[in-house]
Amino acid sequence: MSTSDNSHGLIPWHGTTIIGVKLGGKTVIAGDGQVSMGNTVMKPNARKVRRIGDGSVIAGFAGATADAFTLFERLEKKLEQHRGQLMRAAVELAKDWRTDKYLRNLEALMIVADKDVLLILTGNGDVLEPEHGIAAIGSGGNYALSAAKALVDYEQDAEKIARRAMAVAAEVCVFTNDRVTVETI
Repeated sequence: MSTSDNSHGLIPWHGTTIIGVKLGGKTVIAGDGQVSMGNTVMKPNARKVRRIGDGSVIAGFAGATADAFTLFERLEKKLEQHRGQLMRAAVELAKDWRTDKYLRNLEALMIVADKDVLLILTGNGDVLEPEHGIAAIGSGGNYALSAAKALVDYEQDAEKIARRAMAVAAEVCVFTNDRVTVETI
């Protein structure tokens, strides 16, 4: 989790690795539990991955916690409005996120998934469906993404790939730990 606004002399919060893997009819989102401020671990067991809506959507976030919870709530409302259609709800949320004066200041990224799609949502209005069913965000995201891409040729279980990729990220990224939360669809 991080806040980039350092205009008030606050030390930025850092951390988070979130990975999504869609493979073999199963989708997994996993995230670490570390929250750091500067070079200090403030919390080792944050829960950055959760089920939303009626439980048919899983989501993980990187960024400011309050911003992420605001986005979770907005996505849940969009899911209700669009009868659980994640792609449609995600596009509508991204539109709002980009154009709404309040929302456009939120600093977070999200990976969301249901049984059909795996998506990355950004404040730039992006709704990205990752190539080959692997997505990662956060400070250790590139480490986890690289590990998962290397593993996919040798492992066919989405959860095993996500867990191993998170372990690799935790070994390399100082803002990522090995206390992983996993949700599966």
